[in-house]
Amino acid sequence: MVVVFDAELWIWDARRDDSWTFVSLPAEASEEIQDLARGPRRGFGSLRVRVTIGATTWTTSIFPDTAQGSYALPIKRAVRTAEALQVGDIATVTVELVDF
Repeated sequence: MVVVFDAELWIWDARRDDSWTFVSLPAEASEEIQDLARGPRRGFGSLRVRVTIGATTWTTSIFPDTAQGSYALPIKRAVRTAEALQVGDIATVTVELVDF
């Protein structure tokens, strides 16, 4: 499954000092992923994904965000730097589920 979407970068409130930056997957795509991902999962309910933003591609995990009813995707500092992204910016994100 591949999902392409635009999303705003945000900081996780619980770790503001560490500037953990994320985007949220769209609710509809999150529902489809949740349907596909029934069964055993990795730590914190995470799922492995391959992500592309701009010219940068990397492998990471998405995590269920029950408060938002979606999945949260961490955007590491190296990606934000390479793609000149800051919190509040909108990025076009491609997410591909790795284990499905």
